[in-house]
Amino acid sequence: MKLEGRDGEFIVIGENIHTTRVVLRKGRLVVKNPEGLEAVRYYDTCKRRRFLTIPDDFKRTQDYEEGRVKYVKIAVQSAMSGLASQADEGLAYLRRMVQRQVYAGADYLDLNVDEVSLRLDEQKKAMRWLVGAVQEASPVPISVDSSNVETIGEGLAACDGRAGRPLLNSASLERLEALDLALRFNARVVVTAAGESGMPQDAEGRVGNASRMVDAALSRGIAIEDIFVDALVFPISVDVGFGNHCFEAIRRLRAKFGPGIHVTGGFSNVSFGLPCRRLINDVFTILAVEAGADSGIVDPVASSPERVFAMDRDTEPYRLAEAMLLGRDRMCKAFLRAFRKGALDAYR
Repeated sequence: MKLEGRDGEFIVIGENIHTTRVVLRKGRLVVKNPEGLEAVRYYDTCKRRRFLTIPDDFKRTQDYEEGRVKYVKIAVQSAMSGLASQADEGLAYLRRMVQRQVYAGADYLDLNVDEVSLRLDEQKKAMRWLVGAVQEASPVPISVDSSNVETIGEGLAACDGRAGRPLLNSASLERLEALDLALRFNARVVVTAAGESGMPQDAEGRVGNASRMVDAALSRGIAIEDIFVDALVFPISVDVGFGNHCFEAIRRLRAKFGPGIHVTGGFSNVSFGLPCRRLINDVFTILAVEAGADSGIVDPVASSPERVFAMDRDTEPYRLAEAMLLGRDRMCKAFLRAFRKGALDAYR
């Protein structure tokens, strides 16, 4: 999307149509529907109040027992169930998700069905179905995401290209064959900085792994403008150095490969385990773009890029989050102290 007052585009890969996504059973979105059944409330594309019923079989899962409702998983399974009322509700829920992401500025819709089933054949079937359903409702292209290359292949095969070329998310050193899929289906591709057998521990490791991936993509004939490098974003709650590792990797990758390549990442990963996640994600996005990123795998509904880049950087919440992300707040102590004192209440 093009942002007013900023040079160039910020490419939004909308991240939320993932079967991993959860809401809390005791949260505000889980209510009783008019029939008294537990459901996730929402408004459909016509702004009518509707309810995605939580099926009885889902209530026997560990996620449910531990207070988590995987609402996208429920929507996909309901829509594919073949039962008219369930299928209608599941599809209506997914269409509303598509509408909200597109209205908020998504340039791609990232789809992931890994949690639908432990069986690969069922994952493949779900990916084919979901790609077909989403592209019927979406004016923007599909990004196909999975931990399994075969599932990615099924998703790309189902893309008809009506909204533009798809994006493959993602290729890495441990699955270079994903680059061949990108070529086969004329897809753009996210390449990650992950290693063959583990994650990099610093900026140098990220740059080294990512450079090998970029070289592998270029050698296959993939244009540099079709490559998105995921510099890997890790939770700042685990190590306050993780923010600087990522920012430095972004700077080096931009300097090495120039303006043609795209640099992205799952920015919301940075806030895992901390309160006020939206604040942390927003500030991280600003710092990543300043370092050289021109894309993000983000939820544009929760973190509207227009709002993010218009943030007042002189406020205490911004300064606290920035200090933490830049490694100046050891163990995140100042940020957490401010949270407990209520200084971050506007971002709860």
